[in-house]
Amino acid sequence: MLSAQALPPTHLPVPASRELDRLLTAGDDQRRQAGYADTLCEILQQPQTWRETAALLADPAAMAALAHASAARPEYIILTGSGSSAHIGECLAAGLQAALGVPCRAIPAGDLLTDLRGMLVPGHGLIVSIARSGDSPESAAVVDAILAAAPQCAHLVITCNAAGKLATRYGEQLRVRALVLDARTNDRSLVMTSSFTNLLLAGGALAQRGTDAMHAAQAADLAQRVFDRHADALAVLARRDFVAAAYLGSGSALGAARESALKMLEMSGGAVTTMAETFLGLRHGPMSALSRPSLVVAFLSAPANVRAYEHDLLRELARKRLGVARAIVGEDIPADLLAPGDVAIDLPGYDALGVPQRHMLGVVVGQLLAFFRCLHLGQKPDAPAAGVLTRVVGEFAIHAPDAAA
Repeated sequence: MLSAQALPPTHLPVPASRELDRLLTAGDDQRRQAGYADTLCEILQQPQTWRETAALLADPAAMAALAHASAARPEYIILTGSGSSAHIGECLAAGLQAALGVPCRAIPAGDLLTDLRGMLVPGHGLIVSIARSGDSPESAAVVDAILAAAPQCAHLVITCNAAGKLATRYGEQLRVRALVLDARTNDRSLVMTSSFTNLLLAGGALAQRGTDAMHAAQAADLAQRVFDRHADALAVLARRDFVAAAYLGSGSALGAARESALKMLEMSGGAVTTMAETFLGLRHGPMSALSRPSLVVAFLSAPANVRAYEHDLLRELARKRLGVARAIVGEDIPADLLAPGDVAIDLPGYDALGVPQRHMLGVVVGQLLAFFRCLHLGQKPDAPAAGVLTRVVGEFAIHAPDAAA
C-alpha cells in the first residue's frame, strides 16, 4: 500500500484559475475516471507542503541527519538518484559546491551502478541518495556497492517513503542516515510533482545545515500566484499546435529544464518530443530542432549578466521565427521578449529567492504545462503511457561489477 496521501480537494485552496477550479471541484468519480485525481492535488498541494517541509527540517531528527552529513567533513559530495531524482541533484550541485567549498557532482544512480570506478573518486565522500519511493532497483544497489567499495564514504538518504528500501535497509549501518519527508509528498501519481520539489527543498538544506523558512514561504506564495493568475494562460498555451517542446535554463537551471521536459514527455505519452538545453548551448546545433512546430519554455536567471545572454537568445529566436509560442519564467520580463500568445510568468521577488526555490517555481510551471497538455491529448495524468511506464521501476537483475573493469 502506498504511504502517500495527497491532500483531498476540500483541503486545498480553491485557485482563482477557472481551469483549475473546474477540474478541482469536479466530483471524485469524475476526477478518477478522467485520470487526474492524484496528479492535480499533488501539484496544487505544493505551497502547503513546502512550508511543512521547511518546518520539518528544523525538527531534531532532521537536524541530526543533516549534522551527520556535516560531521563527515566530506572532501567531495555526490548527489545521486534515478529519473526525476537525478535532476534534483543537477539543480543542487553547483549551489552546494559554492556554499560548502567542496566539489559536488550530480551522477545518476544508473551511471554509478555501471561505472562505479570511473565515477567514484578517492577520498572521504558524502553520497546523497535522493528518491521518492526509495524502491527503484538501482537505488539500494548503489548504496550497497559504495558501502563495499568505499568504506570511507558517508551516506545521506533523502526520501519521501518511510517504508522504502532506502529508508529501512540501513538501520544498523552507522555510515548511513535517512531524512524522511512527510508521507503526503510520496506522490501517488506516476509522475513526480510535489515529491520532486520537496526533495529539492530538503536537499538545498545541506548548504546551510538547515533551511531558509522565509524563502520557502515566499516561494509557496509565488507558486500560489502561478496557480491563481497564470494557470489559465498556461492551459491555453498547452493546447497550441506543437509537436515538440524545448526547455531552456542556464547553469543549475538546466536541471529544472530537464525535469520539466521529462514531465511533458511522460504526461504526453511521448506524443511531444522534448529537449532541455542551456541558452548558450542551443545555438550549437540543438536550435535546428525548433524548425518544427515547437513550444519554448525559458527559465530566466537572477544574475543580470547571465540574464542578458538569455534575453539575447530569446530575441534571436524571435528574429528567426523559431517556436510557435513561448512561456518565460522570471522577474521583470522585458515586453519585447513576448509575442501575441506568449505567456510571461512574471513573479515579484523571484530573483531574491534561493536557487532551489527558483528552480521549484520553474518546475511548477513545467508541471502545469505537461498536465494541461496531457488532458488536451485525451490521456490520463495519473497514469500516462499505460502499459509502458510504472510508478516505481520494476525489479531487474543487479549484476556484480567486473573486477577487471
